[in-house]
Amino acid sequence: MKNSLHSIILGESSRKLLILHGFLGMSDNWKTLGKKWSELGLEVHLIDARNHGKSFHSNDFSYTLMCEDLEQYIHQHGISNFYLLGHSMGGKTAMLFACLHPGNIKKLIVADIAPKAYPPHHDYIIDALKSLNFEQHKSRGEVDIALSKTIRNPGIRQFLMKNLFWQSPGVLGLKCNINSLATNRHVIGQALSPQMKFTGPSLFVKGSASDYILAEDLNFIKSQFTSAALKNIPNAGHWLHAENPTAFSKTVLDFIFEKE
Repeated sequence: MKNSLHSIILGESSRKLLILHGFLGMSDNWKTLGKKWSELGLEVHLIDARNHGKSFHSNDFSYTLMCEDLEQYIHQHGISNFYLLGHSMGGKTAMLFACLHPGNIKKLIVADIAPKAYPPHHDYIIDALKSLNFEQHKSRGEVDIALSKTIRNPGIRQFLMKNLFWQSPGVLGLKCNINSLATNRHVIGQALSPQMKFTGPSLFVKGSASDYILAEDLNFIKSQFTSAALKNIPNAGHWLHAENPTAFSKTVLDFIFEKE
């Protein structure tokens, strides 16, 4: 179907868990955890957002549109009641979707993001990706060298380079729609409207070394997500699911299976 979201579906169960990745990420980032969780009785849907991974490209990009895409996805797959987990940008999408469609959500899990506004901080990454010249950069190694001039953290470069693919023999390209994401970069840090509320079970999970959720944010979070709890993942930053997957997985599963 035109403009339908690409996903990887792992397992088969009445317990559906939908996972929304972060900015410049994709469903593949969650395959290891998704496979583990599917073996423990969950049907896991790893979903690529528009302009990311293998999903469709569009000049239009907003949290409202990503929620509409997700609504279309659950209708296509006949899903009516599910657990929803989102990381970073995916967490913002998950928060808004839960507020707009609370009857669909069994439990909400938000990984290392709050409903507040964030100042722009992806510009150097976006500009580095936009500057790649695939007529010159013919291998992953050459791309890595080019990105290293402005992105010094090798872990971030490795994460970004998951976007590389062979668009034709000998010619690399980016899976993500970097031009649209650059044009719409202001969207990423937008706050959730204060009028948006969700009263269902919700868990906010933060990395201990991350500053995306601060101690003083908890009251603000609870003003919109009235049943929210906050859990801390030790030895982890913003990419907490990759940096401490064992602790992250246990925290998520304890919440999902609690009182069930």
